[in-house]
Amino acid sequence: MMCLIRLLRSFGARNDKTLKNYKKILFINPFGIGDVLFTTPLLDNIKDTLPEAKIGYLCNRRAFEALENNPSIDKIFIYERDEFVNEQKKSFWKWLSKTMAFINDIKQEKYEIAFDFSLNSQYGLISWLSGIKERVGYDYKGRGKFLNQKIPLDGYKDKHVVDYYAKLIDLKGFNFIKNNLKIYPQADDINKADEALKESGAKPGQKIIVVIPGGGASWGKDALYKQWPINYFLLLCDKIIAKYKAKIIIMGNSAESNLCRQIKDHLKSNVLDLSGSVSLRQMAAICAKSDLVICNDGGPLHIAVASKAKTVSIFGPVDEKVYGPYPYGNHLVITEKVTCRPCYPKIF
Repeated sequence: MMCLIRLLRSFGARNDKTLKNYKKILFINPFGIGDVLFTTPLLDNIKDTLPEAKIGYLCNRRAFEALENNPSIDKIFIYERDEFVNEQKKSFWKWLSKTMAFINDIKQEKYEIAFDFSLNSQYGLISWLSGIKERVGYDYKGRGKFLNQKIPLDGYKDKHVVDYYAKLIDLKGFNFIKNNLKIYPQADDINKADEALKESGAKPGQKIIVVIPGGGASWGKDALYKQWPINYFLLLCDKIIAKYKAKIIIMGNSAESNLCRQIKDHLKSNVLDLSGSVSLRQMAAICAKSDLVICNDGGPLHIAVASKAKTVSIFGPVDEKVYGPYPYGNHLVITEKVTCRPCYPKIF
């Protein structure tokens, strides 16, 4: 009898992985730039398997540019939670109207399956209200109540987030073969990178080193906990210039301009400060033309990795085995042994 039960269970497991010929697929990931880039290998694998399938993607406004022009994506839905919250504070009925209009936009696409990476029941509810019959994701802290196909999860640990994400498409029978992050700078972005190299004054054959001293935007005011001290960046830049006669290009978002300015003021003519003046894809194009990118843990690291740049990254509170460069390749990770490291073995 026990053997029969095991046999029936095994048939059930295989049936769960039977690949269907999906026509419309939705990805949901409301997190930051790095997390969104972590899903790009999955998009490639699904598109290779089902080239005729139409793939939609729900992301936040900040991550939109990381996905724009991705040939595996046919439609992007921008969901900026703060915009909906602010609308609700003004008027419940306006919020309800805005929410239902958003859900209706998704519903009209008639998606058959949603891969939900949000770990949040709110997005499962959106999928359910949008009429998506198969809703696949991780059940974290009981938040998978609106998912009808889910994997229990108590936190990301011991392996990379990309490998966790890949388990979800594996559940539906998709193979995970391609594993490179992808970002797609356009002609204007590449022209901007060429202009930056020219503006830097770099001579033919001279090394170009990109330095990104901030921590990205996902941690907000707490990003400083992920930042290597600025004095260390200054000392490192001095050594790079002395030893390699390199030109240094500094980048960061507008909130990190003060950090970047400190490096600019210290190095004088040996550096080009582009903080707050380049877009996400322009950053990728510049990284792609550099010899090395030096940065902290954060979205810019994964932009550099997706652009196929060589990187050196500094990790403090975050576990590089979970959120580090992926795949490992031409990347060196340096860790700082802060007392709580990793400081959040569970997610939230």
